[in-house]
Amino acid sequence: MSAITFSHSETEMIGGSKSGLAGRRNRAGKPLPPRTRNVARVAPGRWRRKLHLQTRRWMWRWMVGGSPVIKRVFDLLVTAVVVVLAAPLLLLVAAIIKLDDGGPVIFRQTRVGRFGRRFGMYKFRSMCPNAEARLAEVLARNRHGDGVTFKIQNDPRLTRIGKWLRKTSIDELPQLFNVLKGDMTLVGPRPPLPREAARYTLADRRRLAVKPGITCLWQIGGRSRLDFPKQVTLDVQYIEDRNFWFDVKILVKTVPAVISGDGAC
Repeated sequence: MSAITFSHSETEMIGGSKSGLAGRRNRAGKPLPPRTRNVARVAPGRWRRKLHLQTRRWMWRWMVGGSPVIKRVFDLLVTAVVVVLAAPLLLLVAAIIKLDDGGPVIFRQTRVGRFGRRFGMYKFRSMCPNAEARLAEVLARNRHGDGVTFKIQNDPRLTRIGKWLRKTSIDELPQLFNVLKGDMTLVGPRPPLPREAARYTLADRRRLAVKPGITCLWQIGGRSRLDFPKQVTLDVQYIEDRNFWFDVKILVKTVPAVISGDGAC
């Protein structure tokens, strides 16, 4: 087999292409130094970009994932602002309750919180002082046939001011101090009474997996009109889907629900 030979010009062309791959040359044929990127300038820019993206990723996870830290800070800030703004109303309501029948202003009731922990929940007193002793008189009028929760219309134990407090949900405002103490949160399942929690099934106990709140899904979608199984369904839905923006959405929808008084009793 005959050897393949190249002319001088072809050899230069091949050499030129190789040199083009290996590096640039000047007109005299001498190699030029390879092109180098400004590492000192590119590296910090790339590092800043990666840091920015990572920071946004962390913030998104915290906001969407419902970080306990974010939720607690949000609770404290919003609650502190509301307490300051509502202070004149709180004092006025306290004075009216005291002048109405001379009884205590605040009603402290034992409730069940996260994982079954009991705490004292505060409310403006809307019933007569011996309301608990008269409970047996009205049990037969319970609107919730399941028997776990107790709700009736036109409760005879309500005071004159108490009917208005219940209708406007102003009686719940002292629970803001439960939020400041850490017993409750702004958004979460409503805390049950011990006698109610004692009747929970294992499925019902799922609503005790998170800290109880002042408002929740069923508070903006029917309130006392919903029976207990429906309340549990909505509470579990909240627990599974909860995040920062979901809490904000529920809080915003709570305002018109309270103003309308729909489902309050």
